[in-house]
Amino acid sequence: MTDVAAPPTTYQLYIAGRWVDAVDGRTFDSVNPADTRDVVGRFQAGGPADVAMATRAADTASAAWRATPAPKRGELLYRFGALLADNKERVARAMTREMGKVLAEARGDVQEGIDIAFLMAGEGRRMFGDTVPSELPDKWAMSIRQPIGVAGIVTPWNFPVAIPCWKLMPALVAGNTVVFKPASDAPLCATLVVELLEQAGFPPGVVNLVTGTGADVGDAIVDSPDIPVISFTGSSATGKAIAERAGRRLKRLSLELGGKNAVVVLRDADLDLAVDGILWSAFGTTGQRCTACSRVVADRAIAEELVARLETRASRLRLGSGLDETVEVGPLVNAAAVEKVERYVEIGRGEGELVTGGATVRDGDLAHGHFFAPTIFTGVEPMRRIAQEEIFGPVLSVIPVDGYDEAISAANGVRYGLSASIFSRDVNTAFRAMRDLDAGIVYVNAGTTGAETHLPFGGWKETGNGHREAGHAALDTFTEWKSIYVDYSGKLQRAQIDNQ
Repeated sequence: MTDVAAPPTTYQLYIAGRWVDAVDGRTFDSVNPADTRDVVGRFQAGGPADVAMATRAADTASAAWRATPAPKRGELLYRFGALLADNKERVARAMTREMGKVLAEARGDVQEGIDIAFLMAGEGRRMFGDTVPSELPDKWAMSIRQPIGVAGIVTPWNFPVAIPCWKLMPALVAGNTVVFKPASDAPLCATLVVELLEQAGFPPGVVNLVTGTGADVGDAIVDSPDIPVISFTGSSATGKAIAERAGRRLKRLSLELGGKNAVVVLRDADLDLAVDGILWSAFGTTGQRCTACSRVVADRAIAEELVARLETRASRLRLGSGLDETVEVGPLVNAAAVEKVERYVEIGRGEGELVTGGATVRDGDLAHGHFFAPTIFTGVEPMRRIAQEEIFGPVLSVIPVDGYDEAISAANGVRYGLSASIFSRDVNTAFRAMRDLDAGIVYVNAGTTGAETHLPFGGWKETGNGHREAGHAALDTFTEWKSIYVDYSGKLQRAQIDNQ
């Protein structure tokens, strides 16, 4: 455990290439959710004035940055990726201390940041457009991508390195400058990322960091007339509110929102494999993932045996500080998260049979943390609240069904559509499920988590607004298409008229 008596370090905003205090001098503390006596750091509580300065700095740097050849921009991303790799353990340990996920997962979070940095660095030499034949003679036709301008990046706390990198890397390689607001539960991770971007050599004003609340900083970014593109990851309710405000200014807006992800387990499934996949997906990051499995849709023929195996394994998961390598489940991020999970567990007691868990844990070394026991309900009907609403905690509902068609109907019968998986040994069934599951990400014989950076990440329905993160599709959020025609015929040619 970290020395809780050590005085906290005070961190600053990063604007125009300088580390500065917030205009009004207010600060807030980030605390360790595994032991709230441990203050991770003291951070600037920025506000609209700080956002205005950051936006001005980004706008001032924009012309020179967009004029920098994309391959050269990509080289800076490579440098950042290498620096992040060199600092992987340091950043991972800071992450675990700040937001609670176990160290193995924190290392994976950092690795995603490294991976997307290298992937997007390569886009500096690709960033493909299209070259197509013209319908007229002696005429050239092509399309290219160009940057939009200043990008507002608003990120959550649960993947405090990976998600910022998912957004920052495509924005930067495409030639945009950024104003970055991280979640107030993970400002240290954001600060470490920006420190490494500074070390990599990004010019002053290209990257700007403003910490603070959503009301003080996030709203100012969304409402700024000088920030034409916003990328936000968070709750569906907040995303809808942002969409209304951004829509008034016709901003480009990428939303990656909630999930209520299902694992379908059919009667021919490998149950040992299914249990492994379900436990990892449901209780990894203490269930605090948009891709977490919060529903198991199980064929009635195997549901009882599956639940028994899940109960045995889940009840033995070790809770504690994620800095302890033997711990399997860390804390929830804050007291409000605990209260939300407690409310849903009470709802669940009236909607299903509690199999294991169902309570906060405050014993011994866990007394000062936000711990909640991995919880499983069974016998839950598909339309019950705990089977429909995003809980964002270690709560799993098992929904018994009869056969494939009923399983797919239950899996799809929610307002979200991020991730889904199916366990079956039948290849024909697997391919049917790939087609039939209403989700942006589908896994066969694996859990609902584990997306790789070179494929698009995002979902259907209320999970987002159609944009994707990661993969080449990530560039779509941060670029405008320009179609170009070059006529070298020496005469005026009128498309769709002269060629009739």
